[in-house]
Amino acid sequence: MKPYPQLDAWIDAHFDEQVRFLQALVQVPTDTPPGNNAPHAERTADLLLAMGLVAEKHVVPARQVLDYGMQSITNLIVRRHYGAGRVIGLNAHGDVVPPGEGWTHDPYGGEVVDGKLYGRASAVSKSDFASYTFALRALESVSQSLGLPLKGGVELIFTYDEEFGGELGPGWLLDNGLTKPDLLLAAGFSYQVVTAHNGCLQMEVTVHGKMAHAAIPDTGVDALQGAVVILNALYAQNLKYKSISSQVAGIDHPYLNVGRIEGGTNTNVVPGKVVLRLDRRMIPEEDPATVEADVRRVIAEAAASCTGISVDIKRLLRADALKANPATAPLVDALQRHGEAVFGEPIPTSGTPLYTDVRLFGAHGIPAAIYGAGPRTVLESNAKRADEHLVLEDLRRATKVVARTLLDLLS
Repeated sequence: MKPYPQLDAWIDAHFDEQVRFLQALVQVPTDTPPGNNAPHAERTADLLLAMGLVAEKHVVPARQVLDYGMQSITNLIVRRHYGAGRVIGLNAHGDVVPPGEGWTHDPYGGEVVDGKLYGRASAVSKSDFASYTFALRALESVSQSLGLPLKGGVELIFTYDEEFGGELGPGWLLDNGLTKPDLLLAAGFSYQVVTAHNGCLQMEVTVHGKMAHAAIPDTGVDALQGAVVILNALYAQNLKYKSISSQVAGIDHPYLNVGRIEGGTNTNVVPGKVVLRLDRRMIPEEDPATVEADVRRVIAEAAASCTGISVDIKRLLRADALKANPATAPLVDALQRHGEAVFGEPIPTSGTPLYTDVRLFGAHGIPAAIYGAGPRTVLESNAKRADEHLVLEDLRRATKVVARTLLDLLS
């Protein structure tokens, strides 16, 4: 009989300490942009060291970071090796979008009210800095006290570039050979194990016309009118996308969104340039190169229908989808089994329409799944909205699920 009750009891006994750890993480901002995230990594490393966990600090070169559009990145790895056997990586990201408006709680306060901890990144995904760290501590403490030998190892991989695509977070660590676990568990929510997710194509479209005084508009070419034609053509694609269904539960169909528009110089000037930024979500069954070529074709054809209009198209991001991998079965099965035992309900596998930097581990041949502390849906947590929060009981129970899973895989 494995000592699951002892793991649970250790987590219960140290839960107040775990909550204080999460509060300390929330209280150091990691708004991205601007992406000055090295101070949070330093604070995290200090907190981990106080628990006896030594974090390697992997500083991404400043020029790479600045060229990427951020200010500083230090990624952390805590390596715990117990002997021969597979290594389990536990990855969570510390960077997060700025808080925005509408908060009724301090976004950097870590305030606890009615069993919920409020703050930016409390749910996504500083919560899993806490769940993974304390699951690891529970595993080591209980196995040591009972004389239970462990095999393989655990790596806590805390990174700071998910909001910009992950290339200088997990991507940089993987490309530099700094980590390559045999199985990877990444930050997620508590009521499902995510085994696949959408891909994402982001592009910047610059529409060129010719500026002119608004009193003599015929001497110019209105870039905004050209942009409207392009926008209409792009949004018309969503009708076609609704007929393309994914076979992955939790993922519906592709979708295109234009999230930002800039242009013009003044009210009385015919705009000579308009810049659009678009986001095209790709289901796992789609080929990213084909999707990008099709989006470029739609834009070019729409622009060609407007006299005097030209366009420049720049790819900002092309994140491939994460596809389900049968090699994750030992990890997924353990998470589902213990999730049902701890939460008292079945924990299904599903896909998600989000895209994450977990895809980068998959691209390096590392079987990966997503599970951690959080509610049933992103909407419930207010992630990326005002008053983001985490139900602390979800944190407690998810930590138990992860600790039990690690015990199964490493004992």
